[in-house]
Amino acid sequence: MTTFRISPAVADAFPDTLIAVVTATGIRGTEPWPATTTALEALEAQLADGAWTPADESDPRIEAWHTAYRSFGTNPRRIRPSVDALGRRMTKKGTLPRITPAVDSYNAVSVHHGLPAGAFDLDHVTGDIEIRYADGTESFTPLGEPDTVENPKPGEIIYTDTTDVLTRHWNHRDAHRTRVTDASTHVAFVLETVAATRDGHLLKSAADELQSLLQPHSEENAVLYLSPAHPDITA
Repeated sequence: MTTFRISPAVADAFPDTLIAVVTATGIRGTEPWPATTTALEALEAQLADGAWTPADESDPRIEAWHTAYRSFGTNPRRIRPSVDALGRRMTKKGTLPRITPAVDSYNAVSVHHGLPAGAFDLDHVTGDIEIRYADGTESFTPLGEPDTVENPKPGEIIYTDTTDVLTRHWNHRDAHRTRVTDASTHVAFVLETVAATRDGHLLKSAADELQSLLQPHSEENAVLYLSPAHPDITA
């Protein structure tokens, strides 16, 4: 079992935070996931037809994250929230990347609902996971760069376990160690908003959609919610 925790300082600074933690065990990542394929292709078709476009920085959902990034010293136009970067990539290329079925599932849900999403292979997480301000001594190895080590800036918001940083700039980029692959069987997915009063219903719809994509390809799954009012959950 892994406990997710929002530090008191982050909870105080972002009192309208709501994070859905969607867990899945017994994931079968090597079989076809037709519903995920359909979801990806539907979004791409809607974009091509002009019926829908990903949220951009003029959208209140993205704007809220830009404001949050600036508050902890990150320039969101240089280092973008994950959903912002994903939406820009999709708008430019017309498609979403195909990585693994589980990753493709949360990418589809993220861009569809305009909310940041990420995931951790819990078999490679050590101890509990905390969302807190960095002190500058932590280390981070970016996804896809196993030989690179970075140090978050003091005051930057990070996800971290007892070994090192799992995500920089709150939700900009995940770590290589806990990446989700076809072999991952025990995964925690996160969907986030810092404007729950306005967007909490979107977050819950997104969590339900992600759970529905995971259910046919996993043995057990659940959705839990992390917030300043409930700063600790065990997944």
